[in-house]
Amino acid sequence: MTAAAPTDADLIAAHAAGDPHAFSEIVRRHRDRMWAVALRTVRDPEEAADALQEAFISAFRAAANFRAESQVTTWLHRIVVNACLDRVRRRQARPTVPLPEQGHNEPAVPRDSMAERETRLVIKEALSQLPEDQRVPIVLVDVEGYSVAETAKMLGIAEGTVKSRCARGRGKLAKLLGHLRNPEPEGDVPTHESKHGEGR
Repeated sequence: MTAAAPTDADLIAAHAAGDPHAFSEIVRRHRDRMWAVALRTVRDPEEAADALQEAFISAFRAAANFRAESQVTTWLHRIVVNACLDRVRRRQARPTVPLPEQGHNEPAVPRDSMAERETRLVIKEALSQLPEDQRVPIVLVDVEGYSVAETAKMLGIAEGTVKSRCARGRGKLAKLLGHLRNPEPEGDVPTHESKHGEGR
């Protein structure tokens, strides 16, 4: 009978006790989700990769001080978000680069997936237009599913501040994304349909 897999808290404790492999397992379990958070927060893959690396180094060093009153994932999120915000503040003087309309080497995407991908890009672009103080709470609460209380702890701000920033950000997103709910007919797109289909 195989032993149950160690919990995240068990791994953190083992790492603090000197186990050389425990932290690698924490990284393996959570890297993909933390990468998604970093990418949504800083909006630039290179910056997100650097922020994630800094965050995991910080977590590696701080793990001995981890207190089990919060989930390991919440603790990691806080470190990742803070590393991202540090990078955002450092590059604030640089102009933002608009998202390219098409990425490099993207595979051909079938019909419905293409529409979904375009919708995701539109939402990502709309999120990128929000000020940082509104975008980050919205990513944590609406995209990642954290509670207002957890988000307030992660960002070190009051719960009321999280609520008001989310409300303001959602108002802006509603204006930016209104066309997704009420799409306008495409009037200027020429069609080249053949005449020998099933006529009705």
